[in-house]
Amino acid sequence: MDRLDEFEVFLAILDTGSMVGASRKLGRSAPAVTRLLASLEERVGMRLLERTTRNLAATEAGLRLAAQARQVLALYDAAVVDDATSPMRGKLRVTAPMVFGRRHVAPVVNSYLDMYPEMQVEMVMSDRNLDLIEEGLDFAVRIGHLADASLVARQVGMVGRLLVASPEYLARRGTPQTPHELPQHDVIFTSERLKAIEWRFRQEGRERTVQLTPRLTVNEIDAALLAAKAGRGITRALSYQVADDLAAGVLVRLLPDYEAAPLPVQLVVNGTRHMAPKVRAFLDHAVAQLGALSVIQQPQFAGPSTRARPSRKRNAKGGASA
Repeated sequence: MDRLDEFEVFLAILDTGSMVGASRKLGRSAPAVTRLLASLEERVGMRLLERTTRNLAATEAGLRLAAQARQVLALYDAAVVDDATSPMRGKLRVTAPMVFGRRHVAPVVNSYLDMYPEMQVEMVMSDRNLDLIEEGLDFAVRIGHLADASLVARQVGMVGRLLVASPEYLARRGTPQTPHELPQHDVIFTSERLKAIEWRFRQEGRERTVQLTPRLTVNEIDAALLAAKAGRGITRALSYQVADDLAAGVLVRLLPDYEAAPLPVQLVVNGTRHMAPKVRAFLDHAVAQLGALSVIQQPQFAGPSTRARPSRKRNAKGGASA
């Protein structure tokens, strides 16, 4: 048994707060995680973790060992990757929103695999913002502002929120000139969870809200766009989702002067201090590839990296599904 595994498991338990979280993060079974922790505690001759009502917390001895374990693993990682001629190998787990991931992140993954033939990548497509630690994910693409201050993000651009409808619908029902006319139109609303049925706009420098009574509500953007292209009504989508249809004239952009503020496209990791080389390589590659996409606007003010706004609940989630 590799004794470094004991350190890795111990730190994963601390980082996730549970045996189950550690097993998910490391891709190991829960019994294996339990055995490795027991082995480490037997080796050091003292209890390293105490169980609370909800999770596990380090004892004083556990905290001391954790600090030393992080240093040992960091030195080990530096030692095994110091040789620039050594091939990159291992497995990377990446999550991204369904549509954006399928259209724009999958090509990034494919070119990354071409660059590093001994690497493996698992793509997890989800419009839910999956917890990076609990799900054992190395990297996430998020569209929207992050709420978790523990995450580190690199912004590569922005996407707009556009109202669209088909030419046939507009010919039949007319083209709205202001957001306040929308309640008189057929609306196709997308919603993944219970929330206010409304759209927000910018008007004269202020945010305005329009309450809606949709003719059709769906929980998936492709279904909404199919209905819009069939002349069913007006819907709202992110700019990259409708770029091809707008260029082809299948859909028409409405009320551009009232559009809400664009959303940032961000590449997210848990931290940069001890970032694994495979994650660093993917981050650098994704920044270059996604930053060059014509469907993403370049931000006017974007530093090389930003931290999320503080939130009351610390986790590895954040952003808005898209």
